[in-house]
Amino acid sequence: MPSARLRRSIQLAAAALAMSEAAAFDLQGHRGARGLAPENTLPAFARALAIGVTTLELDCGVTRDGALVVSHDRRLNPDITRGPGGAWLDGPGPMIHALDYAELARYDVGRIRPGSEYAKRFPDQTPVDGTRIPRLADVFALVARARNATVRFNIETKIDPTRPEETLAPDEFARALVREVRAGGMARRTTIQSFDWRTLRVVQAEAPEIATVYLSAADTIGSGDRASPWTAGLRPRDYASVPAMVKAAGGAIWSPAHAEVTPALVLEAHRLGLAVIPWTANAPAELERLLDLGVDGIITDYPDRLRAALAARRRALPTPTPVER
Repeated sequence: MPSARLRRSIQLAAAALAMSEAAAFDLQGHRGARGLAPENTLPAFARALAIGVTTLELDCGVTRDGALVVSHDRRLNPDITRGPGGAWLDGPGPMIHALDYAELARYDVGRIRPGSEYAKRFPDQTPVDGTRIPRLADVFALVARARNATVRFNIETKIDPTRPEETLAPDEFARALVREVRAGGMARRTTIQSFDWRTLRVVQAEAPEIATVYLSAADTIGSGDRASPWTAGLRPRDYASVPAMVKAAGGAIWSPAHAEVTPALVLEAHRLGLAVIPWTANAPAELERLLDLGVDGIITDYPDRLRAALAARRRALPTPTPVER
């Protein structure tokens, strides 16, 4: 294993490469293009590729038999899941980690439950009945079919330190994801992100060629003397700002909640050498606000809206690559 100094040098180089290959601005399609197609599915990723994005943002879980699958929820979400017979789940479904992939693939995640609050949030999402939860390898294969050699993957480890029984342990989870990324030949094109900074610590130590992204929100950072369970032992009182915490943890990319981004924080992050890529901004006015602040990228459910905002500013745009799913 390389020395700590060499690992850090490789990690910084990976982060620099991630940003340089993101062209001038990192346009990330959240869960593919959740506002337009079923989240975290091949139709959503195909829609994002057809629009033209720099990065496909997605979430990962691990099944009982070790398959790396693309899912935001640790258990099947009744707002987007129908059983093998076509009926909506009555309540929260089984844990992803409690199912083999063959069992998971029986569920349909191709539309939002009508009348739900979730449906009201995304009225423009086009359903695709019969859609299944894909494996990460399926997403890599879709991009290969699109002949897109530049789009990146920003993959979140869906793990909650307050509910350790629901997933693999953070070190096992991180290692499983690293193995899958390497097996797909996508290490150079991948960043691994998490609110649970323990997983990022493992990636930095064992896979320095894969850049890490530090997600944050007020309720995961905590305050005062006590370290949050999400921040790998770092305490807010010991640092002047969240960007300073990210820097101390070894990060080079900070991804804060979009509403928590201020001009002062962007300046501080850039002073520390961090790229700033907020999540998940959708309203046109908010996209414009963040662009005015000089952020380095934005994660959005509507990559078409962000693309239009960038085009109006004459910013460089990624090439669309339509593909049959």
